[in-house]
Parts: sequence; structure tokens; C-alpha cells
Amino acid sequence: MASYAERYAAQCAACHGAQGVSTLAQTPSLAGQPSFYAITQLFLFRDGRRDSGPMTAIAKTMSDDDLRGFADAIGKLPPAPPAATSPPDAQRLARGAAAAQRLHCLGCHGSQGEGARQVPRVAGQREDYLLLALRGFRAGTRAGYQPAMTEAMAGVAADELDDLAHFLAHLPVQPGARP
Repeated sequence: MASYAERYAAQCAACHGAQGVSTLAQTPSLAGQPSFYAITQLFLFRDGRRDSGPMTAIAKTMSDDDLRGFADAIGKLPPAPPAATSPPDAQRLARGAAAAQRLHCLGCHGSQGEGARQVPRVAGQREDYLLLALRGFRAGTRAGYQPAMTEAMAGVAADELDDLAHFLAHLPVQPGARP
């Protein structure tokens, strides 16, 4: 039987990238994500509490061993810079940094956005995906491990979400840093 790393390459890489760096719009990069975060998200998809067409369909067929195996394979993908991103805009970065400080984003996601345990790496994540996720939390339509993100995003203005996603996407990825 193929290893989970081989199964990742066959099943997940088409959307999430061979080394976990997505080049598809609104599809997250998995490189550098903590395995505990990955298993939690796979469970939420399998349980129907998160819905994303292909992911929901794939996760519904996964056993508990599959969840653990894929999460472990994802957790071993080294942090990597994002695929092509928009160039940084100094004003948006400054506004995003101010929002991140006010909302205490790096208190949970790590001082470098590296994530830990059930909290995802946000440094270098696709900007369009971050914005999609932030909007979902603000609207209360995206489930999280805990309600913290929905609570944090409640009442945040749309333009502030745009700047926050821009800031987080442009946080430098620390290649050796592991959550």
C-alpha cells in the first residue's frame, strides 16, 4: 500500500501543490501547516462542519487512520514561500499590521505567523484564500476548531479584512521554522 506521502502526491497535490504550495485561486497552501491543524480541518470536512465541494467529498471517505496519515504527511511539508503573490503595498501592509495588532492575530498564530498545534500558519498563505477565510469567519459561515475566529472577526470592516489578508500573506516565511 502506498504511503500517505505518496497518496498526498497522487490525491492532494493537484490542488494544494506537490510541496504544499498552492497555485490555484482560493486554494490554501499546506506547506508548513501543523499536523494537528491539518487533522482538525480534515475532521471538520469529514464531519460536514466545513464544506468545500472536493474536500468534503474526499474527507467523507477517510478513516481515522487516513486522517492521521494525511495530517502527518502535511505536517512534514516544509514551510515555503508562497506561489506568485501580489506585490506588497506599503500602505496596505501598515494598515494590515495595525489591524493584526488590534485583533491580536499574532498572539494566536505566532509572532511570525508560523502557527502551532490547532492554529494554522498564516505567514505566506495565499492572499485570496486568507481573504476568503476571514470573510467566512466574519459572516459566521466558516467553522473553526473553536469560535475564536468568528468572535475576532465580528464587526471588522471589509476593507480592513483586505488589508489584514494582504499583511498576513506578505509575512516572511521562515523556512526552518516548524510549528
